[in-house]
Amino acid sequence: MNASLPDVPEVRVVGLPLLTSGFDLVERLDLAMHLKVHGPLEPMAGEPLARLAEQIALRGRGGAGFPFDRKLRAVADAAIRRGVRPVVVVNGSEDEPACRKDTVLINRAPHLILDGALLAAEALGARTLVIGVTRDSTEASMRTALAERGLGDRRGSALRARVQRNPVRMVTGESSALVRSADGGPPLPPGRKARTSEYGVGGAPTLLSNAETFAQLAVAARIGADRYCRTGLREEPGTVLLTLAGAVTRPMVVEVPTGVPLRYVLQLAGAPALPQGVLTGGYHGKWLDGVTANEAVISRAGLEACGGALGAGAVLPIGEGTCPLGESLRVAHWLASESAGQCGPCYLGLPAAARGLADVLQGGGPTALEALREVTRTVKRRGACKHPDGSAAFLESTIAAFTDDLAAHVLGDGCGRPVAGVLPLQAEAPPAQAPSGRRLAVDWTLCQGHGLCADIVPELIQLGPDGFPSVAEAAVPRYSEARASRAVRRCPALALRIEEDPAPVIRPALPTALPPGRGRRALGSGRQ
Repeated sequence: MNASLPDVPEVRVVGLPLLTSGFDLVERLDLAMHLKVHGPLEPMAGEPLARLAEQIALRGRGGAGFPFDRKLRAVADAAIRRGVRPVVVVNGSEDEPACRKDTVLINRAPHLILDGALLAAEALGARTLVIGVTRDSTEASMRTALAERGLGDRRGSALRARVQRNPVRMVTGESSALVRSADGGPPLPPGRKARTSEYGVGGAPTLLSNAETFAQLAVAARIGADRYCRTGLREEPGTVLLTLAGAVTRPMVVEVPTGVPLRYVLQLAGAPALPQGVLTGGYHGKWLDGVTANEAVISRAGLEACGGALGAGAVLPIGEGTCPLGESLRVAHWLASESAGQCGPCYLGLPAAARGLADVLQGGGPTALEALREVTRTVKRRGACKHPDGSAAFLESTIAAFTDDLAAHVLGDGCGRPVAGVLPLQAEAPPAQAPSGRRLAVDWTLCQGHGLCADIVPELIQLGPDGFPSVAEAAVPRYSEARASRAVRRCPALALRIEEDPAPVIRPALPTALPPGRGRRALGSGRQ
């Protein structure tokens, strides 16, 4: 259960396949097989294409869920108003350890994605297409697909198409980070926010959406709105791709019509009959308790109505044998380590939130719980991207979904269950981008409480009420390595050191204990 997912896990379908047509025939649909399965695709003008997207209620399938027709019209209007040609960008970044739906599509049906992207490019008069990816397999598949179509980044071509490879990081999938990297900058969100429909790649209006969205557009353009809308719910027609992982016997990607009960999809993957909770939407998503999950249906509105989220399409049940708060703490540490290290509310607030949840688990009481609530409130809407907002929403959902376990930890001695580690969190980035695997440690026999370290690396060290530091349990992120080394060099008492972390990069559920007199209070000091 705890093993990381392969790039292309098992693929299943409920009902008739749309996106996954042909998957039962070959492992990867090359251009010839793609045309045999799906047939040719006729071009469409801009307004008919926008009307099609509107008729099928197509929304972005990357998490935000913005209506595609409005995005398409906004880009077209901006391009006409400014007199410049727009750019089309396919976001194939999928960097959560529990998400694989877009990765499966790129690896097995890349031409369906290109169909939708090229359809939009021709309708808009775009001459540049960028496909953002983060994995070796997706880069190889998409480069092969472009070559099969005779597309490349050659000057003078009617359409210049290229693959943009970025590191596997949570923030590199953010739209502004992808645009910035496509322009030759670092794959990080910029400080200044701008609508990509107005100013995107090269400063041109840019149509940016994720891989599944373009694939859905291609399917609808072939079969028409009427036939497309015969599948799924009237308000949200068609199918969705979901990644099922966590406490399941068969991790998989499944294509399912909207309106199918969530419990049926969970049974398909071998989840517990009545899971303790189900995380919907990925690690920026929301928890459902077992009873609510049993009544939920698969759709954006259906999941939101019961407190869940479709988000990035990940569905992660956990069983009764694990502590749900401990599982959530592991995710909180991972989310903190995925910060770009640019915005204080993110690179300071998310480690503080993880420490706050750890304090609750260690019996910090109502004071620790209120401190956790406060820090999650303060990080929202203050970052350069949506990473702090999504992380805060995940933590708030954890508190709301597992009230019995929360009461056991806040008011008693805990729930008594171990942390099984069922949520996939293995580091999946290449060594240059992975968390460092090192941690700061204090020699308490030498520490005199000067506090200089807390000034140099506040995202890792805070001062407790007694004036002595507490060390964050998350591994030192790459972006903090230089500051952490400087803190070690400048410690007047030579009490601070960096050591190799003997544990996995993803920290265990409960922090290691600090010495008597500098323990529980210090761990909660980040809530100030």
